[in-house]
Amino acid sequence: MNLDMQNKLPSKNIWSEINLGAIAHNINELRSLLDPKVKMLTAVKANAYGHGMTAVAETALKCGADMLGVARYDEGIDLRRAGITAPVLVFGYTSPDAAEDIIKYKLTPTIFSFETARRFASAAQKSGKKIKIHIKIDTGMGRIGIIQVPAPDNEIKQIVRLSGLEPEGIYTHFACADSRDKNHAGIQFKRFTDLLDRLSASGIEFPIRHAANSAALIDMPETHLDMVRPGIALYGLYPSHEVDCSQVNLKPAMTLKAKIGQIKEVPAGFTVSYGSTYTTTCPGRIATIPAGYADGFRRSLSSRGSMLVCGQRAPVIGRVCMDMTMLDISHIENARPESEVVIIGRQGSEVITADEMANMLDTINYEVVSCIMSRVPRFYV
Repeated sequence: MNLDMQNKLPSKNIWSEINLGAIAHNINELRSLLDPKVKMLTAVKANAYGHGMTAVAETALKCGADMLGVARYDEGIDLRRAGITAPVLVFGYTSPDAAEDIIKYKLTPTIFSFETARRFASAAQKSGKKIKIHIKIDTGMGRIGIIQVPAPDNEIKQIVRLSGLEPEGIYTHFACADSRDKNHAGIQFKRFTDLLDRLSASGIEFPIRHAANSAALIDMPETHLDMVRPGIALYGLYPSHEVDCSQVNLKPAMTLKAKIGQIKEVPAGFTVSYGSTYTTTCPGRIATIPAGYADGFRRSLSSRGSMLVCGQRAPVIGRVCMDMTMLDISHIENARPESEVVIIGRQGSEVITADEMANMLDTINYEVVSCIMSRVPRFYV
């Protein structure tokens, strides 16, 4: 759905504008760092980090993405039902009980134990079809994956011998690629490549070997292997301030907006929101914005955050409510009910970034955009 911003604002109280052109630009920027032979998997898990999974997936595929990545198999089913036929890798744990859906929707599960692989293989044999799999190796993330101690070689050999499975890929994930100190990432990568060499010496080869996330794609070209897996960078956000941002010019794709619902003139001594934690010190104007923590604007921004109104910063006053937030707009004379409010993004010469909000919340930009709730409509511009 397109939005003609020059003609009217949306009829919604709060909405997100997703610039698909920015996502296409970011993919091209990242692609410029790759050898032409290197494939690209674009991570669209968690509703494409809050940007809208189907629209982002379609854009990525038009820009030459080779594969899509999701966290859970039901996200893959949603992509299939939206008409997307490209390969889909499920990063997280998939129970073998879901094998029927994995086969039906042609999804690629991540495997990290022989027992799980055996059950998928059994289901595949019964169906008369093969299941493509990628084997996950834990080289130092401490999350899912076949652990390096003891060496995983024998378990991998058992998995690839199973009838009914097609071992298409093998991969690992870096814990600290977004740090300036790449020592741990380097150790992880050596563990992974040493394993690949041992497997190759045993006659086991995988068509797709992959390790690089957004940070490693940008900072560690030696890790690109057969495929890279950009996530946060697709959406115009850098993995951290310790990544060499000069390598690529990323454009944030998300702007989060709302409208002023009500403006009221209040006297000094007026209390605002739950708990009456904020009291005005002088007469002024308060704007109520129909956006709250149920939309993804965190309650911990109470009396700390700000939004943009008429190109100026308006501080949050009082506690953020489930569906509403109050701003002090005493200094913004031309604000009116229905005036546009920018929560994340640019308005005039002012900008509030996801990184700024993340710093205030003591978190990361990933969480800020991924937590924009599904009840917030996305408009694609």
